[in-house]
Amino acid sequence: MDSQLWQGSLGGNFSDCPNGSQWVWDVFSECAQDIRDFASIVLGLVSIFCFAAASFPQYYQACKTGNMDQALSIYFLLGWLGGDSLNLIGSFLANQLPLQVYTAIYYVLADLVMLSLYLYYKVKNQSRGFSAPINAAFAFVFLGTVSATSLLGRAGSTVETVTFKRRTLLSAAVDVAGCEPFTKKEIIGFTVGSIASLLYLFSRVPQIYTNFKRKSTKGVSYCLFALVMLGNLLYGISVLLKNPDRGQDEGNYIIHHLPWLIGSLGVLSLDVIISFQFLAYRKGRPRISEREALLGKQDEPLDS
Repeated sequence: MDSQLWQGSLGGNFSDCPNGSQWVWDVFSECAQDIRDFASIVLGLVSIFCFAAASFPQYYQACKTGNMDQALSIYFLLGWLGGDSLNLIGSFLANQLPLQVYTAIYYVLADLVMLSLYLYYKVKNQSRGFSAPINAAFAFVFLGTVSATSLLGRAGSTVETVTFKRRTLLSAAVDVAGCEPFTKKEIIGFTVGSIASLLYLFSRVPQIYTNFKRKSTKGVSYCLFALVMLGNLLYGISVLLKNPDRGQDEGNYIIHHLPWLIGSLGVLSLDVIISFQFLAYRKGRPRISEREALLGKQDEPLDS
């Protein structure tokens, strides 16, 4: 759901986290040494809950209006599913905690439910013309499965011993100058994260076009985008709040998290555009209703 789970790993010892919280290390495999680290973890958890709850308002809206196939772009849904699928692959590549893996699986399942609702209403509302989206969905699932198998196979041959890393996707050694080089395994994770961020970003463009073409947002739940916006905002802040690893400078820390920052904050900016579309297209509805109300009053019979 436009998110990247915090990138802790299961390696390392608590001795690598001086003055850190033992229970935070045990539960989240995160090193929390000061208020910034604690705030980062809390914001990260809240962002996960926002992403997890974002789909339910759209499920309700789909059942209420029955026009989900017209309201949402199929490419928006496929791009979202693609990003979450790569996020799931990244969680396996990073040897993340079971909670993080299960959360990534939940995101993918929620996307599949959303896509299933789209196809259901596509079939229900149209007797023809739905073969192309269905073919695109099946092609995407096939390519995603093949890509996942290929990436996981490569990861198995290039895996290095995972050491303690706080929020980077994969581990690497820190040199004396504070510049943390990328390992082969981390390059794969960085690439996966970059592609996922691009999918999240470009998925918004078809939805913006669909809203503009329809001149309406009927059938689209604003709570979906509001929760995703809040989640991306909190996630971006949580990444920026987190202290860099020991020996790592701020600039190198940002570089290692750049794909996820671009993905979260970039999607946030596009969701702001969608928010303006909700305001713009809702603004015209009262005028139409008032005009129709006036016409209705003129057609009413006069009292005798």
